[in-house]
Amino acid sequence: MEVKLHDIGEGMTEAVVVHYLVKKGDRVQVDQPLVEVQTDKMVAEIPSPAAGVIQDIFVPEGQVISVGTTVLALETEETRQHVKSAHMNHPPVAVAPEKKTAPSTRTVKQRILASPYTRKIAREHGVDLAKIVGTGPAGRITDDDVHRFLQSQQEKEDIESKTKILTKMDAPKEKKNAIPFRGRRKQIAKKMTHSLFTIPHCTHFEEVDVTELMKFREELKEHNIIISATAFFIKALSLSLKRFPIFNAKLDEKHEVIHLECEHHIGIAVDTEEGLIVPVIKHVENKSLREIHDEVKRLTQKAQENKLTLEDVTGGTFTISNVGPLGGSIGATPIINHPEVALMAFHKTKKRPVVTEDDEIAIRLMMNISMSFDHRVADGAAAVAFTNCFAQFIENPKLMLMELV
Repeated sequence: MEVKLHDIGEGMTEAVVVHYLVKKGDRVQVDQPLVEVQTDKMVAEIPSPAAGVIQDIFVPEGQVISVGTTVLALETEETRQHVKSAHMNHPPVAVAPEKKTAPSTRTVKQRILASPYTRKIAREHGVDLAKIVGTGPAGRITDDDVHRFLQSQQEKEDIESKTKILTKMDAPKEKKNAIPFRGRRKQIAKKMTHSLFTIPHCTHFEEVDVTELMKFREELKEHNIIISATAFFIKALSLSLKRFPIFNAKLDEKHEVIHLECEHHIGIAVDTEEGLIVPVIKHVENKSLREIHDEVKRLTQKAQENKLTLEDVTGGTFTISNVGPLGGSIGATPIINHPEVALMAFHKTKKRPVVTEDDEIAIRLMMNISMSFDHRVADGAAAVAFTNCFAQFIENPKLMLMELV
């Protein structure tokens, strides 16, 4: 029985064989993990489809394989009985020994004409006289024939040597500092390219005053309540998506319809050693700030430890990227996580002098945001209204209390 790489989810096309959990000759049970593979989103295990013995392993660790590739062979009781039955039904047929027949023609060894001294020269230089055409009487090989043969061989070797040197000089030098372009990095590249070529991106930039939000967080800390800024951002986004559901949608071009998603499944871009990955917080619209904070922490840790499951990384309806804690820039044009229609990025928070409504200058904590959206689905005016709604909740975080149900 062949055990193949199957589609683990979301249309994956290839994976890297990371580590075998069994070896040839091992006896395994049904659903026992056989091998770990790395997709663009997670490390998954391929279980055994039946009980049996590992017959052979075909793919080495570290190799990239496509869906449908046979990874290993498993000998089950069923296949063993099938082979045994086939042997019993078709016993081996006795084959009569071949009769030796005398050769019809006789091979006659041609005599080489050469003097003993000429033969001595050939022996000293390791020359086969059968390869030399004699120029003496009756085709006799002379001393000059041997020397000419040696000279032609030397010239041939010199030409081959020069050709190898020139070929080596012309060949591109191998770069020592090279990074393999495969696994998650390759899948990220494919997804980003597909998104850019499919979606007409439009990016809206805005600045948000987070001073009151930071003060509110400090007030909560006095009551031993720790809520991250990201949790507030996610909750504010969910509240804004209730008012602007067009950004929590998916476009079905084939059937010419825009599906407005009822649930808010917010993806959070996480930077890991293997590359960017987006775990998803499900049903944000029904979660409290504390629950969102705990979920962000849990999924981020699983992502860093490469322990995300398929359930953790699928089903997103809107994605955020918080580059502020990384010392992120003042702006960017994020690429939408297709098939979603929008993505919002939060950039570095900085103290800036701001002119207040009273025409006074005050030092405020300001954060830039950039929102990319699918211009086929929504227009710029809707994006501005959406980001203004989000900013209102962040600049007056206690307004979120009015949205509790």
